[in-house]
Amino acid sequence: MSTKTLNLKRNKNYLNGFTATDIGDDHLYTGIDTPMKPDAFKMSDIDKKKRIAILFEEIMDVMGLDLTDDSLKGTPQRVAKMYIDEIFSGLNPQNKPKVALFENKYQYNQMLVEKNITFYSNCEHHFVPIIGRAHIAYISSGKVIGLSKLNRIVQYFAKRPQVQERLTNQIANELKKILNTEDIAVIIDAKHLCVSSRGIKDDTSATVTCYYGGQFKDQGKITELHNYINN
Repeated sequence: MSTKTLNLKRNKNYLNGFTATDIGDDHLYTGIDTPMKPDAFKMSDIDKKKRIAILFEEIMDVMGLDLTDDSLKGTPQRVAKMYIDEIFSGLNPQNKPKVALFENKYQYNQMLVEKNITFYSNCEHHFVPIIGRAHIAYISSGKVIGLSKLNRIVQYFAKRPQVQERLTNQIANELKKILNTEDIAVIIDAKHLCVSSRGIKDDTSATVTCYYGGQFKDQGKITELHNYINN
């Protein structure tokens, strides 16, 4: 075996010297961008749903389920529709929310906080739900955004196989770009069903991730933000 082939094999089967079996349930975060194939959108959503339905029907068959049963025979199509049109719709950039900005005519120059934005995502390691709340804050640089658009941005990035750290940074980076400011804060508090319903089966733990940019790096601003969130 050539050195090049051996290195390729090592890179495929190992991460930082560990195999997938060694890593097990440990949390991985490989980058800020959602890992996508270059030709991810070559196939239409209609064709994707047809293909997923065929493949999921095979999974159900392998598990021994009776696909002729009235309760089950429509499940492959339902799952396919759910994947493409609902819980993973954030993979498709065509579903990205259109955002209009408005002049800050009120001259409101303090932080604006939108808290307790409920979201549902899915862990990319086991494809089971992540259920949580996002808290977003920004300080206007001259423009403001409609409040509902903050919710829609959270939902867009949540509706894809995710890692919480990536989700936090994706929301923050999108808001920085839209609002043209570094003064952005994002806090996410979520429960991972890959922890609570399987594996270690810890139903009481939760995960918190944060992004603080610009003025929100100041400890006083962080304290002020947390006071708003906790009140």
